[in-house]
Amino acid sequence: MPAEYVKGLKCRECGRPYDKKPIHVCEFCFGPLEVEYDYDAIKKVVSREKIAARERTMWRYEEFLPLDQKPVVGRGTGYTPLVRAERLGKILGLKELWIKNDAVNYPTLSFKDRVVSVALSKAKEFGFKTVACATTGNLGNSVAAQAVRAGLECYIFMPSNLEQGKIIGTSIFGAHVVSISGNYDGVNRLCSEIAGKFGWAFANINMRPFYAEGSKTFGHEICEQLGWRAPKNVVVPMAGGSLICKIDKAIKEFQKTGLIPESETKMHGAQAAGCSPITTAVKSGWELFRPVKPETIARSIAIGNPADGFYAIKVIKNSGGWGEDVTDEELAEGIKLLASTEGIFTETAGGVTVAVTRKLVEQGRIGKDECTVISVTGNGLKTQEAVLNIVPRPDVIEAKLGDFEKLMEKLKERESLQNCGKLS
Repeated sequence: MPAEYVKGLKCRECGRPYDKKPIHVCEFCFGPLEVEYDYDAIKKVVSREKIAARERTMWRYEEFLPLDQKPVVGRGTGYTPLVRAERLGKILGLKELWIKNDAVNYPTLSFKDRVVSVALSKAKEFGFKTVACATTGNLGNSVAAQAVRAGLECYIFMPSNLEQGKIIGTSIFGAHVVSISGNYDGVNRLCSEIAGKFGWAFANINMRPFYAEGSKTFGHEICEQLGWRAPKNVVVPMAGGSLICKIDKAIKEFQKTGLIPESETKMHGAQAAGCSPITTAVKSGWELFRPVKPETIARSIAIGNPADGFYAIKVIKNSGGWGEDVTDEELAEGIKLLASTEGIFTETAGGVTVAVTRKLVEQGRIGKDECTVISVTGNGLKTQEAVLNIVPRPDVIEAKLGDFEKLMEKLKERESLQNCGKLS
């Protein structure tokens, strides 16, 4: 990997430089640290043709990632489909709508596979033997799965109220799973203490500067798959707020290095109404968010005190985007709408982005002729409980042709009544 393009770490607040080490907080101002790149050097060596000739994974953008060596995990991660959503677009009133579908990402069906591939590969470079994370579900799935591939001992800390699919999807890999009473924010506080005491590589704590860089590839792929251009709008689910910041960073990186033309992309943040500290701040005109206690079925994004909330607010405002939130009922309908129009089954976070996109179009914040990308970050098989009450039950009949013919008559009658209802 081309480590010469990484200058080191840099504080996002005071700008103080640091060496590439497993640290995440500035010791002078306590600001978060971020990987800093030499974009002038990258511009001299990178090209569309060079990237296009590489394997179709997230590692095709290796100049923009912070590894010193080849990745040890996640070799097949990334380059997920960007789907033209014409049927959904027609319903929402958008002429050019796309779905970036990380519900089929390798190996655990969420965008977290991108960040974990970077974090665990970097942890191996640093010589760690044990990895861990605080999780709302998807991150735990990915750390547990990829730790097996990397030969690392693994501890996963999660709130006790997570969906069964998320718990099983972590435990099956043999990780040490610790379930903690309360919400994610309490879990995260505990993990910060454990990271300091035990010296483990926590993906989203001491490895966070490197971990977060994996999210950029979600944005890199969007630009390449659109034919080397940036969309006018991107709608992104927000938990800790990192993903929306990194997609914005990815677009700017491609502009700085001449891979795409200059453009103005509006970044729109999406949250559930039961946990909306970032969108509430945006709508209220605040520079800082107020932490909240999560109360929503969208547990994968239920973080009441988001680590990158302040920066997510800045990205949204500076890009000319907006923040919006939806109820649990609206997000469940968003899941169903995406599935019934585009054949994509997303988890609750994706239901949030679909429902929020609808609101933004209705509010006139997304123009009907503007190229728009909806971010789908996880698979619906993990959160089936969210749509249990809105999915129709199957019709039950005996294994007889006559019974099926009677059912067909009922279905036609039902369809006729529904059409009458639509007409009236």
